[in-house]
Amino acid sequence: MKWHVFFDRDYRPHNHSTQYALALWAMGADDEILRAAYYDFEVKHQIPIFKSPERITTKNFNEHLGDDEYYIAYLEYYTEIVRSKGVVAPLEEHIFDLKANFIAGKNADEQPRMLDRFLDGIMHSFIHTGNGLEFGLPGLVAEGLAWTAVHLSSSPAVIPSSLWDSSAPGTVESLTSRFLGLGKTAPETQGNTHALTILARILKDPQFDALPEADRYDQVYFNAESKYGDAIAEHVRAWSFDRMDPKEVERKIEELVWAAAVIYTIGGWNKGENFNSDFFSVHFITSSLFLSPVAAVLKPVSQELLLRSYFAVCLTWWIGRGRQGFDIPAFYAEASATPAPLYPHPTPHKDALPSADSPKAISPNAWFPLIQQSLVIPDDHFPKALRALAHYGEVYGRRAPGQADFASTELPFADRLDGSLFIRAAVLTNEKLGREKDVDVSDTRYWDRKGLEVFSTLLQQSAGN
Repeated sequence: MKWHVFFDRDYRPHNHSTQYALALWAMGADDEILRAAYYDFEVKHQIPIFKSPERITTKNFNEHLGDDEYYIAYLEYYTEIVRSKGVVAPLEEHIFDLKANFIAGKNADEQPRMLDRFLDGIMHSFIHTGNGLEFGLPGLVAEGLAWTAVHLSSSPAVIPSSLWDSSAPGTVESLTSRFLGLGKTAPETQGNTHALTILARILKDPQFDALPEADRYDQVYFNAESKYGDAIAEHVRAWSFDRMDPKEVERKIEELVWAAAVIYTIGGWNKGENFNSDFFSVHFITSSLFLSPVAAVLKPVSQELLLRSYFAVCLTWWIGRGRQGFDIPAFYAEASATPAPLYPHPTPHKDALPSADSPKAISPNAWFPLIQQSLVIPDDHFPKALRALAHYGEVYGRRAPGQADFASTELPFADRLDGSLFIRAAVLTNEKLGREKDVDVSDTRYWDRKGLEVFSTLLQQSAGN
């Protein structure tokens, strides 16, 4: 426990040092690289932890939510809970339980809303907790819960109080079932309503055309949630979920993965322009990797709460930043699935497979040079994105176009999506961030924030009309 959760207490950017190290380690970085990444890159901008004004107990727990001065106190509180109860019980009790989110008699602005806080800040608390579960590190789960406690409640409309109506009779499960239609398909969404269909419907929904005002990129989410939260929640409710089907969680996580990849990759690509390696939507890629390890330890009702809330938060970011469309045919016609050579290559063996003059004889696996480069570039987002994309390439990479589940969605040309989407995303990101060029990679602002630039242009045009 050396560093604070935020390395700037005004803008509240997150301490990525542990997540960065784990991503590097998982992809094969050795001790020398890990030490350099931590001591020469991450430590330079961290804030040391400091003593909180008082201890956190069950009595004063809700009094200091969202206050980062109490981070170490919340961490000590959750460390003891994880030690005594393990990692699963605290997640259910402190994130998904009714009492962890809404308390009878409290005003709206006094509610704890822990699931809301769990996904605040582009879902970093969720990412941190997911790392702890994936790698079997209970201390990271305790940290993720403490991170949650000092985050804001930023999604009251898209993670609505109707999910847990504390004034109504019945159990949490029956309340949630009644609100979401858990265990059955709503009449208006018979069959499977795919996440890609939800994207298509939002693209065609004119109520999202008028972008809310924002002076800074960190205001975009709050303003979009405030203006469109109820409408977003309606679209998320239309996303079908059959909790009676034991395969539904896996299927719905896969839908979220593809939706995240489409938003980040095809949404960031425009014919004849440089790829928009969007800093915000790349977090959909890095966070979606942890949907499976977190959902795996939850009760069915909590699994659905997690997936619907996660989808709602992603949609809010996407809508707030302009809800860019998807030119799928042009993307697949032009976006490369092969990385350009990083270095001069030796002459292949004369009997190399499939032939000595084949490009495969020099670079038989497109992922290898991308992963190799990601291990040594001083950036704490790119390795996390590469690890997620490489995993999806392994799991979904052999998917052929034209399969029925995508073809039956409402997203135009979704039938053309195939498993090469993930390597294409990695290639585009690698090329845009200067991984193959002589650039000053110490300037970590090479991640794009064009959503705000487009946003500001639209506001100026609106003001001039």
